Amino acid sequence: MKLTLQTDYALRALIYLGARTERLCSIREIAMAYGISEAHMVKVVHKLGQGGFAETLRGRNGGLRFGRPAKDIMIGDVVCYFEENMALLGCLEKSAETTLCKLMPACRLRGGLNQATQAMMAVLNDCTLADVITPFEIAQLTKRETS
Repeated sequence: MKLTLQTDYALRALIYLGARTERLCSIREIAMAYGISEAHMVKVVHKLGQGGFAETLRGRNGGLRFGRPAKDIMIGDVVCYFEENMALLGCLEKSAETTLCKLMPACRLRGGLNQATQAMMAVLNDCTLADVITPFEIAQLTKRETS
């Protein structure tokens, strides 16, 4: 399974905010820190705000910060919020037709893949944003200012 770029950027943005808790951050500085498109980051930040993961403040002195403490933001929650479809196969989608596959009524592959997805989400739901913001991340993301 591969997460979308939007999910990747959302997690990166949140890690950046975690390294910069002393002040508001701008979309531009987050995009520049990771070398990604500012236009993409605008969309991601908007969605982070809608989901309550970040608080966005508009205006000249605006910016963004955590919407709640990093210890209360589960990585799995962010992934689920940004990923539209976690199904590994079409037949695992909630809206899948029972006639999608001839093996559907007795297929054991579906069960195994469903268990794999659930196991991955269990790991992600056991990990908070605070768990992934280490001194290394903070040093890497604040290096420019201290150099």
